[in-house]
Amino acid sequence: MNWITRSVSATLLASVPALAAAPAAKGDYLFVWATDVGAKKSDFLAVIDADASSSRYGEVIATAPTGVPLSIAHHTEHVMPKGGVLFANGFGAGQTFLFDLHDPMHPKVTSSFHGAGDFMHPHSFVREPNGNVLATYQMRGHDNNQPGALVELSPQGKVLRITPAADPNGEPFIRPYSLAIVPKLNRVVTTSADMHGKEVSHSVQVWRLSDLKLLKTVRLPAGPRGTEGDDPAEPRVLEDGRTVAVSTFNCGIFILDGLAGAAPTAKLVSTLPEGECALPVVAGRYWIATDTSVPGLVSLDMSDPHKPREVARLVLAKDQRPHWISLAPDGKRIVISGGKDALETRVLMARVDRSTGQLELDGSFRDKGAAEPGVSFDRKSWPHGNTGRALPHGAVFSLPGGDH
Repeated sequence: MNWITRSVSATLLASVPALAAAPAAKGDYLFVWATDVGAKKSDFLAVIDADASSSRYGEVIATAPTGVPLSIAHHTEHVMPKGGVLFANGFGAGQTFLFDLHDPMHPKVTSSFHGAGDFMHPHSFVREPNGNVLATYQMRGHDNNQPGALVELSPQGKVLRITPAADPNGEPFIRPYSLAIVPKLNRVVTTSADMHGKEVSHSVQVWRLSDLKLLKTVRLPAGPRGTEGDDPAEPRVLEDGRTVAVSTFNCGIFILDGLAGAAPTAKLVSTLPEGECALPVVAGRYWIATDTSVPGLVSLDMSDPHKPREVARLVLAKDQRPHWISLAPDGKRIVISGGKDALETRVLMARVDRSTGQLELDGSFRDKGAAEPGVSFDRKSWPHGNTGRALPHGAVFSLPGGDH
């Protein structure tokens, strides 16, 4: 499976730009990581006013160019970290940028890094309880012939520990993709999907958080369609803080049983409509995920994790196929970005009813004078210059009250 078709779009590879996500000081902001479509100008992080009571709601108020074109802006952290410095991954260049967002009106790049020893192309980042960062690295070397690793980084991006993801029991194809930390169980869960589409993967790996020891590689079962276990995408910790659900790009949802022990297993508990399912968020007891076949978002009640129950859908226009979503700290808003077709250059906002799981599009989040909701990245001018059309991908909300 080709990573471009999965996450950004064929257009992005042709031009290879980037987009970023971010924090907040005093106020409510949205940080979006974006790529220049012409592949000649710098990729950049855009800051959008996300305060619904503000006269500038939905306005791009600042940008921070990286000075690097062709990096392919991809994932940011899903939650803005305390400390105000956000990791944003330019996957095409194998380069990660650190954005200082203490002052959202003047965001800036403080540093960047590439590989961790022999391991290349970091993909996803999650903060540990101690403030360090765990990262998945897709491959060893640049030729994509060997599995990557789970890497612990300092908040400044310094490599602290590396554990290779190669399975000693012989699981054939592993490319670490995303991850979730389960502090209550001293566990880390990583998924496996190749951004370059060399082969299909079926593996989820369980690690001990305290020393990053690889404990078990779990192969996902196929499911009734035969493909539900293909390319595990995103693991998420459910409301109880102990249960992990894993989504796949082929729209399967699996629960990991026995995660605290030595022999965890995976069970298929739900299958969304057969499209491309990328990112989910957990809002209380609700699992909310993208599905391009809807196209839009699907909300599932996970009160019983082994028997998810669909409660709502947010159906977008037929040419709006979502990919990235991120949940606001209040748990009541979801940003939608990094999609395909009409969503390739547009960022939308959805609202969540925490008591029912119902979803609705926020029609007031739009460019001034625009006829349709959303903030367009198909524009000539940005705060950093007239660099033209850009492709947004990773996006993250600021923390409330400037508490970085």
